[in-house]
Amino acid sequence: MNLDPDQFESEARQRLETVQSRIARACEQAGRNPADITLLAVSKTKPIEMVNAYAKLGLKHFGENYVQEGVDKQMQRPDLCWHMIGPIQSNKTKLIAQHFDWVHSIDRLKIARRLNEQRPPEKGPLPVLIEVNTSGEASKAGVPPEQVEELAQAIAKMDSLQLRGLMTIPARSTTLEEQRSPFRMLRELLEQLNQRGLQLDTLSMGMSADLEAAILEGATIVRIGTDLFGPRDYGAQKQETPHKAG
Repeated sequence: MNLDPDQFESEARQRLETVQSRIARACEQAGRNPADITLLAVSKTKPIEMVNAYAKLGLKHFGENYVQEGVDKQMQRPDLCWHMIGPIQSNKTKLIAQHFDWVHSIDRLKIARRLNEQRPPEKGPLPVLIEVNTSGEASKAGVPPEQVEELAQAIAKMDSLQLRGLMTIPARSTTLEEQRSPFRMLRELLEQLNQRGLQLDTLSMGMSADLEAAILEGATIVRIGTDLFGPRDYGAQKQETPHKAG
């Protein structure tokens, strides 16, 4: 690991203050309370020392894309809240159900059913989000908007899952208005689902490049990686070997 822990602790404080300032300014513009926004630190590929630095500064929520890496970190820091935010393969659902506190990336009924069946009863229902493809790109993960309600209604009936809301990773945009459009779509979709009898309260949307647009459109969780942990290769660990999605 090419990382000086003491140096990173100093950097971490500055990075966190910068991100929190951006959130506060966006909330002021939106007429919202910054306390209503959960800052999810995306710690994928980053060593536990970086997680520890941010935990010392008060962060509690961390997001992982790779299941085994996330499980390893969770076992070292079970006091923190661990979110699965990456694509979910069928052969990894048991580990996710056993070890993670939130799941953001459900995109098909098969995965929801497996998580529901494999969630240990003593842990209580697993809070989950449906990932929505708001950009219409074939390369993007997520459920098409017109198929979200059917999946949402099915998940809402599962005893070991607690459907909390929606998540999206839109296509990159450069202007604020372009960035707001897919987030607005997600918010309106959540409102429609609630009008149909669901009780959803979570919008996981917005990353380092577009958190302001997401907050303006109602984000309750923003997922920040680069602006907290630096470039992708800074302090990066070897990733687990990907498997074909099931």
